Amino acid sequence: MKVTEAVLSRKSVRAFRPDPVPGEMVRDILETARWAPSGGNLQPWRVYALAGQPLADFKAEVAAGGAEEPEYDVYPPELWEPFRTRRFVCGEDLYASIGIPREDRAGRLRQLARNIDFFGAPVGLFFCLDRGLGPPQWSDLGMFMQTVMLLAQERGLATCAQEFWARYPTIIARFLGLSEELQVFSGMALGFEDVSAAINGWRTRRDAFEVWAEMRGF
Repeated sequence: MKVTEAVLSRKSVRAFRPDPVPGEMVRDILETARWAPSGGNLQPWRVYALAGQPLADFKAEVAAGGAEEPEYDVYPPELWEPFRTRRFVCGEDLYASIGIPREDRAGRLRQLARNIDFFGAPVGLFFCLDRGLGPPQWSDLGMFMQTVMLLAQERGLATCAQEFWARYPTIIARFLGLSEELQVFSGMALGFEDVSAAINGWRTRRDAFEVWAEMRGF
């Protein structure tokens, strides 16, 4: 698979088959991704991969725990245009794919809670970095995660990045044994896509090139 094919075919998958992913494949993806760029070669990423019983134990612990103060705001409290509309349309398309109307708040919350199960994926990844690092290093970690997602796509696997896990910093830190210096930036579901699931049958929309780019001097 060419890089362009991986970029164009990658999507956020929210329903996975239970088939296990070999540990050597997960390690190969992560080891290859370490060649992602980072300013000053800081390599700010710390990654934790859970599968099998450890993943089951973690999900049980989260399910038994209560709500926590989020590690950070995934979105600004009051989004403005065009970001507000983009997020709104994304949510409407997602819930429409599984027949949950806007007024069905309980149904939408149940779907949101499926993040806790990693959408049925057999592998859960957590991406962490040192609390003392700044926005440039968060960007580096994002590039590392994108590299992981494209490498997974190349190998026939699917992913879903989950900033949702910013909601559970204490449980995650306790379960993984994180030092106080480390914070969780994001999780990620990894596995084989359930192509029969309706929720995987749509893709987010993208604005036209002219909306967000200018070319000068060409």
